[in-house]
Amino acid sequence: FGRMKPVIVVHGGAGRIFKEREEGSRAGVVRAALRGYGILKRGGSALDAVEEAVRSMEDDPHFNAGCGSVLNEKGEVEMDAIIMDGKNLDSGAVSAVKCISNPIKLARLVMEKTKHMLLTDQGAHLFAQAMGVPEIPGEKLITERSRERWKKNLEPDSNPEEFQKDLGTVGAVAIDSGGNVACATSTGGLSNKLVGRVGDTACIGSGGYADNRSGAASTTGHGESIMKVVLARLILYHMEQGLSPEMAADTALDYMKTRVGGLGGVIVVNSSGEWAARFSTKQMSWATVKDDQLHYGIYAGERHTKSVDEALASEREGF
Repeated sequence: FGRMKPVIVVHGGAGRIFKEREEGSRAGVVRAALRGYGILKRGGSALDAVEEAVRSMEDDPHFNAGCGSVLNEKGEVEMDAIIMDGKNLDSGAVSAVKCISNPIKLARLVMEKTKHMLLTDQGAHLFAQAMGVPEIPGEKLITERSRERWKKNLEPDSNPEEFQKDLGTVGAVAIDSGGNVACATSTGGLSNKLVGRVGDTACIGSGGYADNRSGAASTTGHGESIMKVVLARLILYHMEQGLSPEMAADTALDYMKTRVGGLGGVIVVNSSGEWAARFSTKQMSWATVKDDQLHYGIYAGERHTKSVDEALASEREGF
């Protein structure tokens, strides 16, 4: 019985990453990938690895998830998250949640402590309280940058569409040494969105999907477009038809672009541990670790490689 070599892939969102934020985005996805890989390396589950990687990015203000989330039309943070276990297709998700640091942790609790798959808004809030999840003031999640963008988008001549290009959903997919796959995705959604708007992230098959028989995918990009084509499940479908992760991702992204004019990005791992990070937007921050090698990039065709030991050493010194 051959043991799988564990693999983790993470993304920090597809779209346009402004020059002054590139360093932080790169460092953030690298840190998340290393944390997730650490769990896999110690024999931990894919589920724990993706949750930890996403939690790490939720806590990083560079990303539109957890702390650093964009604001809705009323100037509040409302977040969505999903997690899925490829072993038995169990999944948990939360939508439009406020005042908690790590929506991904709540999604995991929904999966493990309820008979349901998705809790929203007020109900998710009550469930969080019942589970003893610490509540934090909403302001604590708001960064100066998110507030600036919100104000700009309120101006009569503003075009919020312009700002949507800087989308920061975060996600992770992994395969562990037992051959189990998992995915996790978390987001603050669209800047200046309507109160109560929920995008693709919390929707199974759109924001993410994981099935041991084929693999796992996590998506980012224009939520409404992703939902129309059920992007994550579409990628797995293409892999079931025999396509490689890269071909499956490109085919699905291409379909989304031609069919509904939507742009986005995806990370994928298949059941044999092959991975891909692909995007139709200008940029997407991503990182992966396989065979103790870290790879990462932001631009199309960009791929840096370091050994995990080297990367961990520079982590400790501060990037």
